[in-house]
Amino acid sequence: MKILVDADACPVKEIIVRAAKKYEKEVLMVCDVAHQLFYEEPFVTVKTVDKGADSADLVLANLTQKQDLCVTSDYGLATLFLTKGATVLHPNGFFYGNDTIDRMLFERHISREMRRQKKSRGGHIKKRSPEQDAAFQKSLESFLSQYQE
Repeated sequence: MKILVDADACPVKEIIVRAAKKYEKEVLMVCDVAHQLFYEEPFVTVKTVDKGADSADLVLANLTQKQDLCVTSDYGLATLFLTKGATVLHPNGFFYGNDTIDRMLFERHISREMRRQKKSRGGHIKKRSPEQDAAFQKSLESFLSQYQE
């Protein structure tokens, strides 16, 4: 099992690296050229792809295998991971599931349509909280602890 990360805007990269070190897991972070990442840890690989619509997503989807853990906030990419049989974790600490992804994609579609029509859904995105980081770390470590070698 390896941990694949949609790293372009991932707010929990450092939490992932610490947990991967603790549980001795390989990490692959994929980002485009606008998000340069460097890690000296030998278990972390960063793959940088050309900037373009879904270029990082396509690389991640092609590299994912059934036993992998994938981290993304992109519902569309989460769907691709799920179809490959991977476990998918959102940076807020919840796991995507086949039973919930359709609703999430529909809500994303409605939001996109409202933005296109210039209708507001009320407010700005809230700043990331320490509670969100703690929830992610708890979910990640709980999952990884099941797969200790």
